[in-house]
Amino acid sequence: MNQQDSRYDRNGVGAIAFHVVFLTFILAPLVVVCLVAFTPDNFLSIPTHRFSLRWFSSLMDDEDFLAALRTSLWLGVTSASVSTALAVPAAMGLARYRFPGRDAINSFLLSPLMIPPVVLGIAFLRLFTLLDMGGSFVSLVACHALLIFPYALRLIMSALVGQADEAERAARSLGAGRWTTFRRITLPAILPGLAGGWVLAFINSFDELTATIFVTAPTTITLPVRIYMNMSETVDPSVAAISTLLIALTLVVMLVLDRIYGLNKVLVGNH
Repeated sequence: MNQQDSRYDRNGVGAIAFHVVFLTFILAPLVVVCLVAFTPDNFLSIPTHRFSLRWFSSLMDDEDFLAALRTSLWLGVTSASVSTALAVPAAMGLARYRFPGRDAINSFLLSPLMIPPVVLGIAFLRLFTLLDMGGSFVSLVACHALLIFPYALRLIMSALVGQADEAERAARSLGAGRWTTFRRITLPAILPGLAGGWVLAFINSFDELTATIFVTAPTTITLPVRIYMNMSETVDPSVAAISTLLIALTLVVMLVLDRIYGLNKVLVGNH
């Protein structure tokens, strides 16, 4: 019996059927949302006679939607870049050195994952009100950078843990400075983890709603907040069209990452 047959016997028909049912259960709502986005009707319905792009066209003519999309893109890029830049030295310190209080610092840096976003949102609202920064783009970047920092930190730390530091020590012994060693040795080695951390940070920033509601303003409304406001006022297929565009954008990003680095390197850390 070859290896493929033994793998099939180990999984079994029941396991394969379970995975098929599980994937169907997960993907079915996404498929329904994508179908509803192409309805020609004025209400949520799956098109049965013909498909229409009217709701996608209406989004392109909606200045509020386009402004919210631009805000979310700039906010995601800026906050992901800030959090990743801060996560690199933090990850190097935690992964390369052993010192008293290391575990406490690691837990503190990962604490935004354990604190409910609504609590952080209220805390940021109070802080930015005292600093007279409420509703500014800078306050949104600071809020999002804190929320998404753990995602970048964990992936960069994983990349550093999987890399031996012999090459760094060899470069230092041959006269290379710290910056040269980092730029020529460390950075190329952790680049997949760096890219994966940035992508996860960007996705979480782009999708953040709960904390953003407390610190946003009419001039800095993000796309998730705009969708929430739209759903609270009316329910029409435009929300499904927005969701379909976001699903397509996510698939494109995943395909690009897979072509450039490979998803195993970026998200799992396989080399």
